[in-house]
Amino acid sequence: MSVLFELGPEAAIPVEVIDAGRSAAVLRRLSAAQRRWLEQSGFTASPGQHALVPEANGALGRVLVVISAKEAGPQTLGGLPYSLPEGDYQLAVDPLLADPVQLALGWALGAYRFERYRKAGRKPARLGLEASVLSQVMPLANATSLVRDLVNTPAEHMGPRQLSEAVKQLAKAHKGRFREWVGDELLSDNFPTIHAVGRGSHREPRLMELSWGKASHPALVLVGKGVCFDTGGLDVKPSAGMRWMKKDMGGAAHAIALAELVMQAKLPVRLTLLIPAVENAISGASMRPGDVITTRAGITVEVDNTDAEGRLVLCDALTYGAERKPDLMIDFATLTGAARVALGPDLPALFGTLPASAKALQEAGEEHHDPLWPLPLWQPYRRMLDSSIADLSNSAPTGHAGAITAALYLQHFVPAELDWLHLDTYAWNDSDRPGRPRGGEAMGLRASFAFLQQRYATPVSKDSDTAA
Repeated sequence: MSVLFELGPEAAIPVEVIDAGRSAAVLRRLSAAQRRWLEQSGFTASPGQHALVPEANGALGRVLVVISAKEAGPQTLGGLPYSLPEGDYQLAVDPLLADPVQLALGWALGAYRFERYRKAGRKPARLGLEASVLSQVMPLANATSLVRDLVNTPAEHMGPRQLSEAVKQLAKAHKGRFREWVGDELLSDNFPTIHAVGRGSHREPRLMELSWGKASHPALVLVGKGVCFDTGGLDVKPSAGMRWMKKDMGGAAHAIALAELVMQAKLPVRLTLLIPAVENAISGASMRPGDVITTRAGITVEVDNTDAEGRLVLCDALTYGAERKPDLMIDFATLTGAARVALGPDLPALFGTLPASAKALQEAGEEHHDPLWPLPLWQPYRRMLDSSIADLSNSAPTGHAGAITAALYLQHFVPAELDWLHLDTYAWNDSDRPGRPRGGEAMGLRASFAFLQQRYATPVSKDSDTAA
């Protein structure tokens, strides 16, 4: 990401982050002319403000950014890349009131623009960093950009085949092993629910698998919901509900980006990435309400609602992932509107079979300004998934506790002893905010990577990045 660069001997304009409660001391360091300029510019040293401070010759001398020290994070500098004049800047380090990694990450995230179809009107301001900071920020910034790019790309150009190509290129880049099942191969190799959801589209459904790492390392399985477009099937969505359904592969985007972070960091794990990719379309071949599908696990599922398709494509992938007998399995999915009703657009819902793992992931989110919020796998609600003709239904007849019942459906396909984490994420920004431009968004990605780094702390040697 060219908006960030390694500092060299060339001069760069300092960006000074100041605490609103101690701004008076900073202002006293300025000349009378500079203080008068700030006053006449309407600068009040309120949190969220920034000001351009000129030198005596009129050139830009420094930038002041006012924060509340307790709230410093990626949003602090997220609005600057396009509000500052083009040029090179650097963090003023005396004093530095916030983590430089978080400040620089916010700058990079705020500089993002999706430019496949339309170029930005101007280039963002660049931020120079010490090499040690740059090496920490770049992987996170690139991973977030990857999620955003994948989600922002319209379904016309991001179908199951294109998603497969992204996974294939990732495997090639990191010397992993790639395989996939396409179309009727899903039936012959016993992935019936993935096939059932995707068979109504002219774009064949797929399951992609990337394997990487040493067989002696603990197994980590990442699963991402890859519904590249969701009409709702025969239970068709209204137009307002269908408008942004290109983002229904946001879970797959998260899992792909997290897999790349894991491999770049050479964490000592035996990684399996699973992406079931489909388009939930309407045709004579579409699955119907009332159909019964026998899943890979042998559990029969009555299709109560064809718009509850994400849990169907996930259940076969989770079953297959559990067959790897992993130390940990994590899935990401843009699964339910109910999670947004409960927690709003910014907080992914977090479910887990082991409280200690869910708590550790939540704490990693708090530490890295990437929040998640736990919801319970409330077992009495399993009765809401009862079917009169099958082992269970894919959807509850009531809208109550929709995020929980979706997670409970998935839990049917996870062995009781397995450490499993499920993230129901929105993967989208409805509006522009500092560091968070409108469109696709990574939510829970940085938290998950930090959690994995803590769990698998010992790096592996350079010769170990071979496929399992």
